[in-house]
Amino acid sequence: MNDMDTLVKVAETETTAAVEAATDAVQDAAPAVDTLVSEAESLVNSADESVEMVGQAAAEAVAAAEEASTAPDVVEAAPEAAVEAVEVVEVVVDDTAAVVEVIEIDEDHVVAAVDTFELDEFEDDDADMALSSMADLVDDFQYKPLKAGDTRDGIIVSITPSEILVDVGAKSEGFVHQREMERLGKEYLDSLSVGDSVVVYVVRPEDRDGNIVLSLSRAQQERDWRDAEALLESGDVFESAVIGFNRGGVICRVGKVRGFIPASQLVTKGEIKPDTTEDNRYASMVGKSLWLKVVELDRKRNRLILSERLAQRERRRGRKDELLGELKKGDVRKGRISSLAKFGAFVDLGGADGLIHLSELSWSRVNHPNEVIQVGDEVQVYVLNVDRDRKRIGLSLRRLEPEPWSVVHDRYAVGQVVEGIITKLASFGAFARVDGTLEGLIHISELANHRVTHPREVVKEGDVLNLRIIRIDPARRRMGLSLKRAAEEEYAEVDWRAADLDDEDEVADWAVAEE
Repeated sequence: MNDMDTLVKVAETETTAAVEAATDAVQDAAPAVDTLVSEAESLVNSADESVEMVGQAAAEAVAAAEEASTAPDVVEAAPEAAVEAVEVVEVVVDDTAAVVEVIEIDEDHVVAAVDTFELDEFEDDDADMALSSMADLVDDFQYKPLKAGDTRDGIIVSITPSEILVDVGAKSEGFVHQREMERLGKEYLDSLSVGDSVVVYVVRPEDRDGNIVLSLSRAQQERDWRDAEALLESGDVFESAVIGFNRGGVICRVGKVRGFIPASQLVTKGEIKPDTTEDNRYASMVGKSLWLKVVELDRKRNRLILSERLAQRERRRGRKDELLGELKKGDVRKGRISSLAKFGAFVDLGGADGLIHLSELSWSRVNHPNEVIQVGDEVQVYVLNVDRDRKRIGLSLRRLEPEPWSVVHDRYAVGQVVEGIITKLASFGAFARVDGTLEGLIHISELANHRVTHPREVVKEGDVLNLRIIRIDPARRRMGLSLKRAAEEEYAEVDWRAADLDDEDEVADWAVAEE
């Protein structure tokens, strides 16, 4: 028993010594772990030194862990000495990258998490940011090379009496020299201010002094070309004055760019004079303003073609809708005769054409419109009707004058001698127009004192004769005339009523003639 007691005591002593040794080992390991964590954090901030220090700490931690693991039974017997948390850091270093693994162990000695950090990730991000910044700087400071003939948008940075400095995005500002400024004119120069955006033309990218020489006047032409291109794209109509001519047409400007209007695209015609030739037939148009439209543009060939015809068509299309909306029956408008036809005359009312029918040209008989009016005549017209659905406007010229038969007694009287022109011959007599408005009949019996078989034996169409009025009937719109009584005063006292009753055959003949 004594031997057993002794062995037990020896075992207890050895066990106690082992527990104490394990406790000491654990206590020694804790500072080492703390040092390991601290060194790991410094590793992230400082790569090379941290790697070495963490490597050493890792070695110490491994040794401490091995020493602690030699007495697992003792550790189980002393739970109060258990380690709540141990962090082990393993550092892997190779030639290209450094990897840091942080292992978290919970109180049950189970691995809770493993975090891995690659130092190259931080290095790549820094490199990408550096490259991006450098690319931005290169873009910011990269200048586009200038070439003679280029057109650039710039900003005025300085204006002096001798030069204008313009920033065109080059390494240095460009110069507009004094000679160029003199060509621009004072009015244009006064309109310029520092900070204004301008279009400049590069005359020389670099002169012998290293300066960029610019031109504003040549750039003005560039702006005008841009304006012409915009007009071509939009189809807008603009107004310009004729500045020149040649055999084929006239010349107008879009700003400072010269445009040509071929004769086929002209509506306005030049004035014809006795000395007019093919070479100068458009000379009278110089100075006149025309409404034009850009129809063709070729900058390389310096070609700009304009059309007055298409411009007027565009304007008339819009103006016609306006006129149809505002015109009403009974209006009186001013217009210009634009064309003639057998059935009447067309009148330009300033954007839309109206028609004067042949019967509305005059109160007298009209065979063709050119007997009353000519193309180009300015006239006042009366609006007869407006057909908005069919877009037609009916006009009248004669309605602006009193109906001749309604005032016939104010101007004429029985027995009065008037001048008349023979307009038509019939088997029963001849018709004569009096004062250009009224038409009367010379019965065959009133042509001569002798017997007449046919009026052509005495008169012919176009003859201008002195005739005596022997009857006036406003209600029936008839006037009786006599050629044989024109020179005899004794016939001045003709009894109108008696003659009208006795001459029933003449009335019948007149009715036949009107039909």
